Amino acid sequence: MPTLYHAPRSRSTSILILVEEMGLADRIDVVNVTVSRQDGSSGPDPRNPHPEKKVPYLTDGNDHVRERGALVAYLTDRFPESGLGRPVGHAQRGAFLSWLFYYQGVMEPLLVLDWAKIDHPALHATFRDLDAVFARLAEALDGQPYLLGGGCSAVDLLLSSPFQWLPDAMPEHPAIQAWISRCADRPAVKAIAARDSAEQ
Repeated sequence: MPTLYHAPRSRSTSILILVEEMGLADRIDVVNVTVSRQDGSSGPDPRNPHPEKKVPYLTDGNDHVRERGALVAYLTDRFPESGLGRPVGHAQRGAFLSWLFYYQGVMEPLLVLDWAKIDHPALHATFRDLDAVFARLAEALDGQPYLLGGGCSAVDLLLSSPFQWLPDAMPEHPAIQAWISRCADRPAVKAIAARDSAEQ
């Protein structure tokens, strides 16, 4: 059985939400571990096999998966019956993977840099800026409720997740705000948020 190493109220929460949304709660073993927090509380957990003691981390037999975009692709490929991914050969496979890599390589770094008040021309040249990210989201959501069309997918859950933690980073764009609200209103999001709060 695959095992997900998770720390409540951390980046791994988005993967726990995906597991819940996919209906895999009885097919994924979840092990709660501690991680180093920004406020200095807690610390690395020796039970966590991640090489840097980070979360999320997934073990599946001898295979190990780290980084959220990789976990999303791995889980949706391994359990395609959920319909939240886009398997090899699907007409939206490229778009699905592009959003995962865009989140990991562009959107999250920019959100963290903005939160930390770090700015430099080299960052804009490399990552773009948040206005460009929000323009891309708005363009994708023009005329449709989710990034890949009419139904929620794993990319919606991942890309909307930082705004649950950083509501001040939410852009003042009606379509994006409505999309974030739709994603946050899903039963899996509410269930895992309540569980995380109880376990923290």
